[in-house]
Amino acid sequence: MGNGIRGIPLDARGVYTGGFFDLLGPYQLLVGLLAVALFAMHGSMYLHLKTEGEVQERLGPWLWHTWGVFLVLYLFTTIYTLLAVPHAVENFRHYPWAIGVVLLNVLAVANIPRAVFRRAYGQAFLSSTLTIVCMVFLFALAVFPNIVTASNDPALSWTMVNAASSPKTLKIGLLIAGIGMPFVLGYTAAVYWAFRGKVRLEETSY
Repeated sequence: MGNGIRGIPLDARGVYTGGFFDLLGPYQLLVGLLAVALFAMHGSMYLHLKTEGEVQERLGPWLWHTWGVFLVLYLFTTIYTLLAVPHAVENFRHYPWAIGVVLLNVLAVANIPRAVFRRAYGQAFLSSTLTIVCMVFLFALAVFPNIVTASNDPALSWTMVNAASSPKTLKIGLLIAGIGMPFVLGYTAAVYWAFRGKVRLEETSY
């Protein structure tokens, strides 16, 4: 994701021209740590909702620790992005309404410790979910209309237009997705419904 925002060197055919270690700069590693912290926080909240007793008590401090680490990395990554990757905010000039998503993201992050303090763990989990949705949207906005940004020459970037398949292929893909997605959504909903509620440890548990 860090490379997606900052860009990578491409040639005229859209082939990557850099080396392996060109993909592991300070910004890219910082974004990677932010992603790990985000999902550690989200995962600890989910596990806290799904467990009880001693396991749940041991997870309690992790809610605070993971949120604290995420908050620090979130602030550092935001500042780094504004200073080192200024083109990431250019689309806000064209879509000023997106500032609302930024505010929503900030409120969602701020509501997590409030909800945890009040023991409203379901609300904290929903706030964490909203944080992920907002961050994914802001990432997409930062690179739009590019799919892969060329750091050496913006004209060499893969955009949604020049990287798209033919219209016929897209129509076939849409048809297949339209048929298949209801089954995927139904299967996913059935799995979550079957495993709803807390995980309870009994004598036969392992």
